[in-house]
Formats: sequence, C-alpha cells, structure tokens
Amino acid sequence: MGKMLSKGQVKKQHYHNLGYNDIFRFLSYQHQIELILRLKPKRVLEIGVGNKTLSNYLKQSGVNTITCDIDKELRPDVVGDILNLPFKRNEFDVVVAFEVLEHLPFEKFDQAIGEMHRVSKRTVIISLPYPCLHISAAIKFPLINKLIKSPIPSFSIRIPKFYKNPIFDGEHYWELGQRGRSNREIKEHLETKFKVLNQSHPVMEPYHEFFVLEKK
Repeated sequence: MGKMLSKGQVKKQHYHNLGYNDIFRFLSYQHQIELILRLKPKRVLEIGVGNKTLSNYLKQSGVNTITCDIDKELRPDVVGDILNLPFKRNEFDVVVAFEVLEHLPFEKFDQAIGEMHRVSKRTVIISLPYPCLHISAAIKFPLINKLIKSPIPSFSIRIPKFYKNPIFDGEHYWELGQRGRSNREIKEHLETKFKVLNQSHPVMEPYHEFFVLEKK
C-alpha cells in the first residue's frame, strides 16, 4: 500500500518534470541563491526540499545546509514537520521555506513562522505564491547594467487577485493577494516576530514573492 499524502502535500513526481522546471522556476532558484549567499551564512536550514536544486547548489558552494521535509520519500536530511521542527533554538544562521506555507491552512501560519523564528539565529527567508495580472520586462545591456549596478534591471506592473477567496485547490490553501491574505495583512503577521528587511520577486517571475526577515 502506498503512503497516504496529507492535504496540501505534493507528490514526489511533481518536482521532476519540464512543466514544473521551466525557465521561470530557474529564475526563482537564482533569486533564492542570491538572497541566501548575500548573507554569508555558515549553516542553513531549508524546509521543503522540492527537487533539491537549491540545497545541492548551496552544499556544492560550501554552505553547511540541512534539508527538512515531512515527506520521507523526498529524502530530506531530516524528516520533520514545519509546525514542530526537530531542531534546537538558534541552531541555524538562516532558515528558508520557499513556496511551502501556502500548503498549510492559514490558521497555522503563525505557528509555522514561530517555529522558523525559534530555530533561526537571525534571518528567515520565505516565498509565497502571488497570483496576479502583470506586465513584466527586463533589459540586458552591458553599459546600462554597469552604470546602474544591476545585472538585469527589470520592472513589473502587478494587480493582485484581491477579489478571489482562498479556496483549497488540492495543493494550496491560500495565496498572497487573495481576500484576507493581502500583502499588508501578511506583513502584519510576520511583523509580530520579525522585521521585514526586504520584499522582492525574481526577474520576470512576479508569481514568487520573497520576504527577508530579521528576528526581533
């Protein structure tokens, strides 16, 4: 008999196909790597291993990286639940959870970020899905890029789907920008335990919204 997956949990094969690993996914990976390495951490916890693209890169870059996931079939370093992480207080320099929290009912959001706060020494980075109507553009022109000190400057005009109610779709219980899940409301929850240092999205990928958080 196969293992029973809980609601919101993604099957292993979901992470290993071209539909999932498109160019925009790799733009998101690059953004994750940049945000983490900019902090120069010695020890990182990644919650939700996905296909291990991020953790493999960090490990190959010499960063002591521990992966944690509730699904043992994904072969994380540690099997554990984000709502009750099996780690000590202040055990990691940086704790990350990318496209994970929306797989939990929203009433568990505060508990999840509380656990990340507990095991992190100073910084937590999360990303949330942000479905929106958008127009995005980027430019790669060496002289301009050098002058403004940005490798690929970009801009996006985004209109969140604020009219959409959070309804479980088989994977996500909620997403950023939906009714009751506005950017302001999410930040209010985060700011009970963290200072929001930075909010951004990858070049040409406005669907993934990132928050860099510092422990209060």
